Amino acid sequence: MPKRLDEPQIEQFWREGFLFPIDVFDAKQAAHYRRLLEETEQERPEEFHAENRNNAHYSLKFLDEIAHNPVILDVIEDLLGPDLLLTGTVLFIKEPHTPSFVSWHQDSTYTGIDPKEGITVWIALSEARRESGCMQMIPKSHQGGIVEHHDCFGEDNILTRGQTIEGIKEEEALDVTLKPGQMSLHHVRNIHSSSPNRSDDRRIGLALQSFIPTSLRQTLGEDYALLMRGKDPDQHFLRARRPQSAYDPEGAKFRETVNQRFSEILYHGSMKKRAY
Repeated sequence: MPKRLDEPQIEQFWREGFLFPIDVFDAKQAAHYRRLLEETEQERPEEFHAENRNNAHYSLKFLDEIAHNPVILDVIEDLLGPDLLLTGTVLFIKEPHTPSFVSWHQDSTYTGIDPKEGITVWIALSEARRESGCMQMIPKSHQGGIVEHHDCFGEDNILTRGQTIEGIKEEEALDVTLKPGQMSLHHVRNIHSSSPNRSDDRRIGLALQSFIPTSLRQTLGEDYALLMRGKDPDQHFLRARRPQSAYDPEGAKFRETVNQRFSEILYHGSMKKRAY
């Protein structure tokens, strides 16, 4: 018996490769989390450099709290079962009227996780709409394997390698519009992108990237993951730690270790590397 989703929603996710919007918390709570984020930006700007937007949930307790929200975990359990790992998080922040974008790609391309299964959760802390550069999804594109990506390393491309799929029929894409406090889900093989933020407000999102069953393996090196629910009889990943305070300095050191390991995985086989 599903905990949060109904059968049509479950069927839609597996058919289309994504599902949205789903209410996680109300607008007041979303504003609270945004305020915490922006206060922390002012107090600890080093936490929000491009390379530190990966896995900030290891050092900032409010991001860990979001990741462990029971609505999110119930939804993922409805889709993947009771034993769940979270391999990482990414803060996606696009400033108003800036050229930053995300090219067409599949999340599982360079992660080294086998098989290529799992679900990315994207949580809006500000409004995500076409003008602000919301995500766009290609329906049913998860039903095949990983398609060819070209590493472009574009200056304004937020992705690590600027990985890009060419020849996408953009007219088939759907806008993933979200209000603050809502989330979307997409399969890690789903092809998606997002455009620059042309609005007057920041576009702030937290990607939980990604939830996987405990049976999956990391094939390119040792990697960390958080056990979010259930048991981990396979123990294919090193056990990650949760922050113990609002800002956890030991968590910040741990995040550096995790990000270094994951950087080596993401850049595996690449002739070029940048700071994130």
